[in-house]
Amino acid sequence: MNTNLTQKSSKPIVEKVAIVGAGPGGLAAAIALRSQGIDVQVYEKAQEFRPAGTGLGLAPNGLSSLDAIAPGIVETLKSSGCEVHHTILKNIQGETLRTNATKYLENYGQPLLTIWWYRLQQVLASRLPSDIIHLNHRCIGFEQDENGVEIHFDGEKSVYADLLIGADGVNSIIRETLFGEGQPNYIGSMCWRAVIKYHHELFNDYELVFVKGNQQFMYILNVGGGYTSWISRKFSPEYSLSHSADEVKSRILHELADWDKSFRAVVEATPAEQIWEGPICDRPPLTQWSQGRVTLLGDAAHPMAPAMGQGANTTFEDAYELRECFSDSANLQEALTSYEQRRIERTKIIQARSALGEMRYYDLDTVASTGQTQQRQMTLNDDFHKWLYDFKPSAIS
Repeated sequence: MNTNLTQKSSKPIVEKVAIVGAGPGGLAAAIALRSQGIDVQVYEKAQEFRPAGTGLGLAPNGLSSLDAIAPGIVETLKSSGCEVHHTILKNIQGETLRTNATKYLENYGQPLLTIWWYRLQQVLASRLPSDIIHLNHRCIGFEQDENGVEIHFDGEKSVYADLLIGADGVNSIIRETLFGEGQPNYIGSMCWRAVIKYHHELFNDYELVFVKGNQQFMYILNVGGGYTSWISRKFSPEYSLSHSADEVKSRILHELADWDKSFRAVVEATPAEQIWEGPICDRPPLTQWSQGRVTLLGDAAHPMAPAMGQGANTTFEDAYELRECFSDSANLQEALTSYEQRRIERTKIIQARSALGEMRYYDLDTVASTGQTQQRQMTLNDDFHKWLYDFKPSAIS
């Protein structure tokens, strides 16, 4: 018997929800909760939506969650991004070490899809009324009592809601106000990246290129629409930031000085001001995400290293599960408790594996590399990947 029909036709457990952050996580959560009949308002510090962000890999667990939240949206994303059918591993001289046909669709029912963060944001925003997304609202804090939450923004602006969701990323002001942790943890990996209109010569045959250097690597992704995302990361126990855009570009080209010209060419074609430079950071897992009428979602709740490409995917799982908890619970406290129970343990495991995976990129693996251990690790990885990617929302399972 489907009890959801009865539950979803009744009055929602909250009337008004404020979401801080209009990235993919905040927008997906807004879509999910609006389907419950809830008045959702999204507040974003940016003054406008502009081309930004990197290339992302949307894996089967993330795509299945999105499809449950917004039926049909995966087909739209496919036309905005690139389905990955083949990947290639090369060394810095451009020699091919291995090629692979991907098996995501066959194994898990959804493909691996590469897409520009900005395009993903646009597609999600198009599923929402424009008047519920409030730009130029930088959250500076909040106060709550048993009846609601008052959220404060720059310029002496405030709003009131029944629930506040912090979807404001690794440097979340909502998380900091709740738990007072300070700065995120630098994990020893520096990153340079950009998305540009560029057709890499390898894209005739492959949609994703991985180049392995000495404690340094590079991804070149076809993200659809004639755009290429390049991402380079380097092991660096200490990090320092460049003083200007030109210095950033010079620095990454210096790091790639010995690399094949086809890899350097995509960086050389990138305007200096479009290259993002920064440290890769995470935070330790939390034992709770909620206090009173405030909760966290996505990178605000479980920021992780990008090695496994699970940041956005686990965020979409969060949004789906939050919706289900709202649908299945009698009151807000029950819903938030259930949300934490469904999400914290899973994301804690993925966070830990992501941090380990980042160091394995640099051959800094603490596991012995004997043949027997390697075989055991491969078996463990197969089991882990099935557990990870086979996440199936009940609505579509």
